[in-house]
Amino acid sequence: MSHDTDIDEKSQRFSLITERALDDLRSMIGVKIAQTVEPWCYEVTRDNIRHYAHGIGDDNPLWCDVDYAAQSRYGTLLAPPSFVFALNRIYSGYVGGLPGVHAMWSGASTTWHRHLRRGDEIHTEAYLKDLVEHQTAFAGRAIQQIYHVDFYSDGELVAEGDSWCFRTERDTARERGKYQSAREVEPRYDYDDIAAVAQAYREEKPRGADPLYVDEVAVGDVLPVMTKGPMTVTGFIAYAQGWGGLYIRANRLAHKQLEKHPNLGIADRFGIPDVPERVHWDDDLARMVGTPRAYDYGPERASWLTHHITDWMGDHGFLVSHSSQIRRHNPTGDIVKISGTVSHVDREDGLVTVEQTARQQDGELSARGTAVVRLPLRPTP
Repeated sequence: MSHDTDIDEKSQRFSLITERALDDLRSMIGVKIAQTVEPWCYEVTRDNIRHYAHGIGDDNPLWCDVDYAAQSRYGTLLAPPSFVFALNRIYSGYVGGLPGVHAMWSGASTTWHRHLRRGDEIHTEAYLKDLVEHQTAFAGRAIQQIYHVDFYSDGELVAEGDSWCFRTERDTARERGKYQSAREVEPRYDYDDIAAVAQAYREEKPRGADPLYVDEVAVGDVLPVMTKGPMTVTGFIAYAQGWGGLYIRANRLAHKQLEKHPNLGIADRFGIPDVPERVHWDDDLARMVGTPRAYDYGPERASWLTHHITDWMGDHGFLVSHSSQIRRHNPTGDIVKISGTVSHVDREDGLVTVEQTARQQDGELSARGTAVVRLPLRPTP
């Protein structure tokens, strides 16, 4: 990092959380939000499904192989459950109010009523559900901004849920420096380290068409571990390609966006106003908001958690609900290992609950998840 950039980091000042801005935001609780920004995807198409699945490193043929899906029990391609993030930007962190205050997507609690199928056209409705104040180690005062979104296809409610961002003051987070100083040592990997990751990937595969029956599952069962990483900017961009991002625009469209939302623009090292989303590929801005390096997307990590579940449950399972809690950033260089344990089995209704934990290579907690899966009952002879 150049000396000039270092001076910029220390001198740059960002917006603060004010009571007036909070009061304005509170007045919007429960009010249906008119669609002011297009979703990345209106329709569940072959290409959209594949782009999203590949963006999270998921090559499940039920999402990606037309011939396989045609021979499946569904007769067509399905979308990964987390495809909902591509269908509504509010659900993915496009928050209103508190202009110029940093937003960190931090979790979601989603219920699916049926699979998302190729050909579905999706309509969404959203509203601000609640604001909750917290005191955090990372940035002191933080506002949890919770939205509710319903997802419809031809008037049928196919999914619904809450998602939330934490709004934090960038200057406070940077000046505290607690997170950055704790993570400032960059990881380094040798040949054996990378070979171990490669072997872990070789051993992963979706269960596929072989049914997992509920009577085969017991409390305490441990799911296969899933690996994600090492984190790279390339990986983050792959997710943005499938999910669409929040503010990624080019040329005239980028100008129009900044003209409409002037507080969105943060000058880069060339003095060019650019969007805050670039914390996911721009180390300089990431440091300005209190993190050591560029880091992953929150919905991306939630999607990894559901990927872990869908690989395990197979084609005959159905993800009824999933709740995720994003607990920290995953900067470039980090590796995440996702584990899961069965905590409850309802054999009569075929429902299984799985508790998930995602940890970094150094053992730090990255995320938690809770999934409820419906598994088939074994046919009677």
